[in-house]
Amino acid sequence: MTKILFVCTGNSARSQMAEGFARYYAGDQFEIRSAGTYPVGVNPYAIQVMQEVDLDISGQTSDPLSEFSLQDFDCVVTLCDSARASCPVIPTGIELHHWPLPDPAGLIVKSSEIIQAFRLVRHQVEQNVKALLATLTETS
Repeated sequence: MTKILFVCTGNSARSQMAEGFARYYAGDQFEIRSAGTYPVGVNPYAIQVMQEVDLDISGQTSDPLSEFSLQDFDCVVTLCDSARASCPVIPTGIELHHWPLPDPAGLIVKSSEIIQAFRLVRHQVEQNVKALLATLTETS
């Protein structure tokens, strides 16, 4: 089974959304995990915007990257420049993708714009996950 690891700094929003979408779209075809270089817990806004599209990520956990051995994965996706810079060297033979998405939790916006920022990133993550899964399905 193909194993995918989504990595961002806090493992609170982008990587959590990616894990949720990948689990939904891939079903049991892939093993999906996410991690953070400095995990801070799942962001409540990420949970909220995923619930808006009928996906429940509230049971997912924010795990440190150090708990994983990258050689156990077939594909690693970094979702921000910080995670890419902090990520250990990816072993040979592991497919690496980089999606430099903005951190909705770190954006400096008015409180009324926060949820919209999360929705925008959710949409970007969903499109990227669909494309990744299509590519991985074609090559396996």
